[in-house]
Amino acid sequence: MISYHDPRAPVATPQTPYDLGIELRGSNQVKVGFLANGFPDSEAFLEQVARALSARLPGMRSAFWNKGNASIPAPAEMLDEISSDCDAVVAAYGH
Repeated sequence: MISYHDPRAPVATPQTPYDLGIELRGSNQVKVGFLANGFPDSEAFLEQVARALSARLPGMRSAFWNKGNASIPAPAEMLDEISSDCDAVVAAYGH
């Protein structure tokens, strides 16, 4: 008999479902920001994500930022610019 070990640890914080804060379908004025984390190819990856979303949401406009260093938080000025300029944001993290 084969038994499998589940390596996940118990969760200390209750999990809550994530709901989008904006409805993207049907809107022709939505602007989505894409924040690259500074890892190699993070910008190229987000450009592909933006293309895929644009194909499904023809009225979507895109804007791109790159924080340039994956080991630091995004600068406050950059976050202010993104939040004032965009309706939603997609942020890359990890490798």
